[in-house]
Amino acid sequence: MNRVKVIGAGLAGAEAAYYLATHGVKVELYDIKPNGFTPAHSSQNFGELVCSNSLKGADAYSNACGLLKEEMRRIGSLTMQAADASRIPAGGALAVDRERFSAFITQKLKEQENIKIICGEVSAIPDAPCIIATGPLTCDALAEDIKNRLGGALHFYDASAPIVTRDSVDMDKAFFGDRYGKGGDDYLNCPMDKQEYEAFVYELVNAERAQLHSFEKREIFEGCMPLEIMAARGADTLRFGPFKPVGLRDKDGNKFYAVLQLRKEDKDGTTYNLVGCQTNLKFGEQKRVFSMIPALKNAEFTRYGVMHRNTYLNSPAVLNADFSLKSSPLTFFAGQMTGVEGYVESAASGLLAAVHTVRKLAGKSVIIPDGTTVSGALSAHIAGQTDNFQPMNANFGILKPLEKTVRDKKLRYAALAERALESINKFVKEISE
Repeated sequence: MNRVKVIGAGLAGAEAAYYLATHGVKVELYDIKPNGFTPAHSSQNFGELVCSNSLKGADAYSNACGLLKEEMRRIGSLTMQAADASRIPAGGALAVDRERFSAFITQKLKEQENIKIICGEVSAIPDAPCIIATGPLTCDALAEDIKNRLGGALHFYDASAPIVTRDSVDMDKAFFGDRYGKGGDDYLNCPMDKQEYEAFVYELVNAERAQLHSFEKREIFEGCMPLEIMAARGADTLRFGPFKPVGLRDKDGNKFYAVLQLRKEDKDGTTYNLVGCQTNLKFGEQKRVFSMIPALKNAEFTRYGVMHRNTYLNSPAVLNADFSLKSSPLTFFAGQMTGVEGYVESAASGLLAAVHTVRKLAGKSVIIPDGTTVSGALSAHIAGQTDNFQPMNANFGILKPLEKTVRDKKLRYAALAERALESINKFVKEISE
């Protein structure tokens, strides 16, 4: 069997290398550690957690990230082995001892006789077969080569708006329609009167913002304007920008002082994006401030807006759902650079890329988890719509809807999880045969 190069030993790369090695594939694992570090890293160990020691919710039946973790366990995830071995008390979340977590991953990789670890920077896409998992801080030379090879399909910042579930929008205070009646029901409109708008803008401007690393600031603010910065320029800035009410009337012909528009995030319309609301507010502040908009009073957020450097591909244009390049079926990408957002999601993409690599090298057909699983839904996302592609994390809103509507959220999540685990069991059986 061919030797596979894996570039990057973060969560995605470590996950990919371990799965390949334990399935009989020789691996060359490249990373700049321990001789070099990105601006965000400090530990010599692989699989380093930078921003948080939490891997989000632990319960598969009430939390989509918890469900993804259980799917990964059943496929054979190194990340989940490390997390379970280094877990610390954190209520309903899966939090870990960072040092023990990374040390566990590093030891497992070094123990594998099928893995050769090579310290050094890779400046160009290597010959196939390979998996590139260099993360949001990909070195400049490799990033430039990726951009040139893929026709410029590479972003150097992540500026995304919050996403809410369709069912949580108060339709007594919202209405479908596009400006001047064009485009049918493409947008879900959330109107505000003068008092509501001014209160929203005040809280938006004065809300607490997330801290940025020094190496992130230039890329973000030259590339995209956070909503709170835009609002600080003047009370009417948003009304003449993303919240402009011009051309919008409800079914009774009413005009409005300001209107926030929501746009479908998925083809089934189960989740909606807050158009133009890219933000750097802390997550709790986003929930508080955007819930001031009457139609979003009880909104359920499946993703909060983020503003940080995040080198990622315009994946739908260049990647297949198995994380391989459309132009090179044995060249795979994994991790945040594919357009998945979060520690667990990044690791999952590395695991899936490795699963598909093993099958292709063995001359077998690729099997993609279906859209009832979080693994499959994320795979579909990176190969989905090319317009305004943005990174996505695990959430129940991206799963295929249940055949029968379940209004109770707790029961709905449990039903989605039960269906997903049945499907992932089938997937594991198929790839094991």
